[in-house]
Amino acid sequence: MMKKRIAFLACFIMLLLVLLAARLVQIQLISTESFSAHHVNLIEASVKQRTQTVTLDDGRGKFYDVKGVPLAHEEVPTLVLFPFLKKMDWPADKVAGIIGRDEEALKNAVQMAKEPFAFGGKKPIILTDEQTAAINSLKIPGVFAVKEKFNQNSIPAAQLIGSTVMYGSLKVPRYPDQKLSAETRVGYRGLQRTFDEFLLSGGDSKLVYHVDANGGPMFGVDVKYVEPANPLYPVKVITTLDKGLQDKAEKLVDEHGIKKGGIVLIDIASSEIRAIVSRPSMEKRNPDAEGSVNLMFRQAAPGSVFKTVVAAAAIDYQAAKNKTFNCSLTIEGKKDKKHDYGPLNFENSFAQSCNRAFAELGQEISAKNQDFLKQYAEKLNVIGGSGWKGNVYHTPIEQLDQEDKGKIWQDEKLKKDPRMVAKSSIGQQDVQATPLAIANMMATIARGGEKEMVKAVKKVEFNNGTSIVSFPDMKISGKPISPYTALKLQQLLRGVVTSPKGTGAPLADLPYEVAGKSGTAQTDIKRKRLNKWFAGYFPYKNPKYALVAVSLDTDEKSETMTPLFGDIVKEVYKEDQKQVNDGTKE
Repeated sequence: MMKKRIAFLACFIMLLLVLLAARLVQIQLISTESFSAHHVNLIEASVKQRTQTVTLDDGRGKFYDVKGVPLAHEEVPTLVLFPFLKKMDWPADKVAGIIGRDEEALKNAVQMAKEPFAFGGKKPIILTDEQTAAINSLKIPGVFAVKEKFNQNSIPAAQLIGSTVMYGSLKVPRYPDQKLSAETRVGYRGLQRTFDEFLLSGGDSKLVYHVDANGGPMFGVDVKYVEPANPLYPVKVITTLDKGLQDKAEKLVDEHGIKKGGIVLIDIASSEIRAIVSRPSMEKRNPDAEGSVNLMFRQAAPGSVFKTVVAAAAIDYQAAKNKTFNCSLTIEGKKDKKHDYGPLNFENSFAQSCNRAFAELGQEISAKNQDFLKQYAEKLNVIGGSGWKGNVYHTPIEQLDQEDKGKIWQDEKLKKDPRMVAKSSIGQQDVQATPLAIANMMATIARGGEKEMVKAVKKVEFNNGTSIVSFPDMKISGKPISPYTALKLQQLLRGVVTSPKGTGAPLADLPYEVAGKSGTAQTDIKRKRLNKWFAGYFPYKNPKYALVAVSLDTDEKSETMTPLFGDIVKEVYKEDQKQVNDGTKE
């Protein structure tokens, strides 16, 4: 019996040794770069134990505005200190004298540090070229003046730029043919996702200092500056945004109390987004929160802004010629308790946004062509995507992540019902459009009917400035409105502002002449929730910008969108005048 127990114990021990040896083989030879379900890189972990490092740049591509100004990061020449300084006698007084700070503050910061850090915390000190040279000339181990890239806490156009997540958090590996560590950041939403293959890190740039078992410096081994093997990376994504206008637009949207909604500003000539704001704001730590959705790309009920589409059809069908409309009645023919406009012609009906007039026009045109609403919405590109899409190196790409297409009918059978046609003709019932599409409609009208895809990115460059890919102007397919129809719509939109009783009359005295259309859509009758819009373009005689301001799911007490629209026009005018005075704009 004793022999059996000994034999069993020996076999058990042998099995344990075999399992231990197998585990060591897995750790040492097989799974060195992807260990466990968390895909831990054991080689990197081993190196971390023997070094102290400070990452100057994570290697992922960066975003810039149309003038080359960084959007989501800043490159700062700053002072980096290593924690092993606490065990050394180092000339802190000399360093403090160069940067103009207290010596004790430097020493205390080092004493508190557990890893290399930029002195100054969340607001690191910014060094001059002279200070940088002076500090580095001291050649103190663990003291370096370097340029470090910091991600900003507040990112302009956050939903457009988008978010990233750790590669290991993705349920389905996106890059099965590439060896990416679990900690590599990949695009999750927005432009970060659209351009992820360009933006992927080619390796970070960092300062590496070898330390002994006690965390002290291994003298005789200099600090190493490690950078990506390919000097062309990280890439630069040059967006169409103007950071100055973007910052002002963000501030104005918040000042006007927009809780849900935002603005879209488009350069008409280039069909490029110059500023875009979506509220609620994005939560940096929660990429799936409500604020992560770009509401400027999501469909919403447009209300009376959609009357512009019906007006285009009425011009072509001559449906409004020599007619007046009883604008004291609702679309059902009952007395309107809110609006008693009396008889109005077509131009004044548009300026004052008479529902009765456009309900009648919609029903009359529908009797001749039941598909007219959809056809004219397509001509003005209210439905169908507005964002740039095409092939890049034979691969299809859509610049704008998760852009809705808009719609007219939930059920095509409804177009045969005159009551439904009346509701749809004033932008209610099933009609849906994105703020981007409405802005693009205004740009289309301002251009005389030419439909252009809207760009958010101009080009992608290598780190040395060489272009990888640029995005040319692209027409939107499909039949457009005629130049004549566009001209008549321009006049109608201008009348909204110049007419004393027009819904855009408060915008009459702006430094740029404005043409546009207001809109209010009921979204929840029981809760009395509304979408409030103002969409238009400016200057009227020489169009440069199309702009939409919208407040979604709001109430009657909230302000209309004309004040926000007007304030943004003023800021654009100031910026244009500044550039003219600087000689950078004609």
